[in-house]
Amino acid sequence: MVLHGGGSAGNAWEIGVVAGLFDAGLDVTEADLIIGTSAGATAAAQITSATTTELLTAILTAAPPQQRIHPGRPDDGRAPIGPVADHMERTSRIIAAAQDAADMRRRMGAAALDLDTASDGSGQERWRATVAARLPGQHWPERTVLITAVNARTGEPVVFDRHSGVALVDAVAASSANGFGVPPYRIAHDWYIDGGYRRNENADLALGYGRVLVLSPFGGRSRHPLEWGMQLAAQVDELCASGSRVETIFPDDTSLNAFGANMMDPSTRPPAARAGYDQGRILAEQLMEFWR
Repeated sequence: MVLHGGGSAGNAWEIGVVAGLFDAGLDVTEADLIIGTSAGATAAAQITSATTTELLTAILTAAPPQQRIHPGRPDDGRAPIGPVADHMERTSRIIAAAQDAADMRRRMGAAALDLDTASDGSGQERWRATVAARLPGQHWPERTVLITAVNARTGEPVVFDRHSGVALVDAVAASSANGFGVPPYRIAHDWYIDGGYRRNENADLALGYGRVLVLSPFGGRSRHPLEWGMQLAAQVDELCASGSRVETIFPDDTSLNAFGANMMDPSTRPPAARAGYDQGRILAEQLMEFWR
């Protein structure tokens, strides 16, 4: 199973989908391999250390934030606001200037490190504490879980697992550090940024597996030039060429409406989780034969 990023809303939607599938009789949390990227890395750590019922209940019963930032769908034509807009503008400039994906990763890392230089360094511990609070368990599961990141200094992709000598909370914190809203994350002598800079969903890491289920809150969309091969469609083609069967789950219209214009807004979590749950229950029957 592949879990992509998507901020607060994307994480809650993925938990909802998996919970809906489970309640309809399909337990995908027992996958032989789980790949998590950014908010999907958090989801991967969550579903391997708590039941989907517990996770869904926690989202639906959490104290609501004081205000919702902005209503509407992410693709409804309304411009992002605040830090989201700044992040999109900065990263769009870097993507436009880059020659290829490797160059883009190096530029993203360098820009993130430059921004972090101006900070007082306190963001590291705050981010670790935030991530740790989201995880029901602090230890790697026995099954294979891969958490993606990118080395901010070199631009090289990195994949963490329980054999990497890195704590689970640090791997998740590194994978979800976009380098702008969240500073690059330091582990030992290296700094890391969001695993989505490696290759969006990172489904290609499932090469060799017979069945691959991909949950993508962004619906497989990519901001990168298609010739870079970052997009999910290119990854699916590679998987299918190697003999894998692939199914994808994208947000339906109800889920997209639940996401709002800012998927980082914590107030989107309950509606996104509910919409994901309903979608999972609907999809369970048609996925039964594929998964089993």
